[in-house]
Amino acid sequence: MDGETAGPHSGSMETFESLVRAEFTPENTYLNTASNALLPARTVAALDAAARLRAAGRPLDPLFADVEACRAAYARLAGVPVERVAAGATVALYSSLVAASLPPGAEVLTADDDFTSVLNPFHARGDLKVRAVPLERLADAVRPDTALVAVSAAQSADGRIADLPALREAARSHGARTYVDFSQAAGWLPVEADAYDYSVAITFKWLLGPHGAAFLVVPEDFGDLVPVQAGWVAGEDPWASCYGPVAELAHSARRFDASPALFSYAGLRASLALLEEIGVDAVRAHDLALADRFRAGLATLGHAPLPAPGSPIVSVPGLGRLQPELSAAGIQVSNRAGNLRASFHLYNTAADVDRLLDALSG
Repeated sequence: MDGETAGPHSGSMETFESLVRAEFTPENTYLNTASNALLPARTVAALDAAARLRAAGRPLDPLFADVEACRAAYARLAGVPVERVAAGATVALYSSLVAASLPPGAEVLTADDDFTSVLNPFHARGDLKVRAVPLERLADAVRPDTALVAVSAAQSADGRIADLPALREAARSHGARTYVDFSQAAGWLPVEADAYDYSVAITFKWLLGPHGAAFLVVPEDFGDLVPVQAGWVAGEDPWASCYGPVAELAHSARRFDASPALFSYAGLRASLALLEEIGVDAVRAHDLALADRFRAGLATLGHAPLPAPGSPIVSVPGLGRLQPELSAAGIQVSNRAGNLRASFHLYNTAADVDRLLDALSG
């Protein structure tokens, strides 16, 4: 995505604030989007309507239509044709699919301590050469025998941003494929999915959706992926693919679909519509301004320089032990690897930042 998907409201701060006020009513100071986002009011309403539809015994056709609407919305956000987007449920599912495509002995280059769902399927194969290096050295570590580079665009533990342009060029120069997890980035960082062979994102963080939905973007020719997980929804005609082997796989990336959690996609459709109304560029500016305010405040409290400039995720080394105390005080953050992780999104304000800083100063 090149930032052009911003909706008509993205240039108006007043409209941004009015949309946010109408959609979010947290009962606490919620600074934990890197774990899971608050649900917009419209998403809660959509989830309720989906549950009532099923409870009433009415046809579920509208819910399957929601899956296709979400696929199209994510394709717009990722800047790719909808035919290249598969809909599933987890990053681990699609990491496993990519891992299964590699020949025995292939080298997979990863970043130290990246998120498990990105890494573990490659280790679980047992016959791949998985090599890990510090995130900052990833592009320099690509070599001629590297088959695939797998990395998160933004690190879950501390928000550091991968140098994706450098990685892309290094991989291309050595003939390696790239697999990028945008789970901690999609929704605030432009997702240029066309620049990578494969990319994935779950939707319950910065995309504001319920748990249970994820997207995979594949090349036009599907790369080397084989739909080993294919069920009935992967057929060109799903309803004619319910019994026996699938006679004809979908001609698009839908061949890599997993049977959808329909309620999740019903809610996600509303969430993605809100993001398109506001615009990713506006969300990014808002989120990063709050993160910068937090970093500046931490500096005044005497904390050492923190990693991940340019990220809405800020982890403070050694303070993870304070998470229970802060939670009891109504401030929701995370303890990750011993660090206090705060993450800022469109529903947060400067007052939220200052409340956390006041608590830490005490």
